[in-house]
Amino acid sequence: MTEAIVQEQLPALYLGHGAPPLVDDELWTSQLRAWARRLPRPNAILMVSAHWESSPLLIGATQQVPLIYDFGGFDAKYYTAQYQAPGAPELADQVAALMPDTQPVARAESRGLDHGAYVPLSVMYPKADMPVLQISLPTLDPSQLLDLGRRLRPLRDEGVLIIGSGFATHGLPFLRDWRVDATPPGWSAEFDAWAAAALGRGDIEELMDFEHRAPGMPYAHPTTEHFAPMFVTLGAASDPQLPPEQVIDGFWLGLAKRSFQVT
Repeated sequence: MTEAIVQEQLPALYLGHGAPPLVDDELWTSQLRAWARRLPRPNAILMVSAHWESSPLLIGATQQVPLIYDFGGFDAKYYTAQYQAPGAPELADQVAALMPDTQPVARAESRGLDHGAYVPLSVMYPKADMPVLQISLPTLDPSQLLDLGRRLRPLRDEGVLIIGSGFATHGLPFLRDWRVDATPPGWSAEFDAWAAAALGRGDIEELMDFEHRAPGMPYAHPTTEHFAPMFVTLGAASDPQLPPEQVIDGFWLGLAKRSFQVT
């Protein structure tokens, strides 16, 4: 790593990244900006997004970092968004070194930032002046993702901001009201309340068994990739059973925005 900008250990975050129109939502963007202002300035950012599943673990672009417009049906302006963050080749080497010899790591130098990475970063760090690295989500298994987070934990001492980017509920096929301020469906509200309570207790085992224990399933997560990055964040905590600070709550399109940080 280059000379450290911060000396203190950075937290790790789990946040809801929204769709590209997030950037036009005054409330949510104000919440994300305020959150970023509270944090020490990172030396680099490591993103794990719901929108890149690949096994074995892949490490994305480290030189020029392009954007991937991995969505459809939105206004044309969202396909010209730019976020020209510098790459993080030294961080990529560190990530690879932290992985066990039994788990291969590959490079995907042409793979840039998907919207789960660049949309929230463009709000939180709009100057795009700190190195960003995205790695793939190598599995959806909570226990394996907790272990991945544990392996990444030392990077926090190097001034790296680890971000798991997903959505606390993501039942898009079951939405009937697509207004930003829509009343959340029962399955979304119930799942979010359950998650808030489990996080508040630091109950990792219950969270890991969300597919069986959480109300609102399977509607809240008909597929589980948007909940999965949470476990990387929890694994990166100094004490995963210490309740995280829940920074953002509420709903957007009826989906839960719940986001938190661990120390």
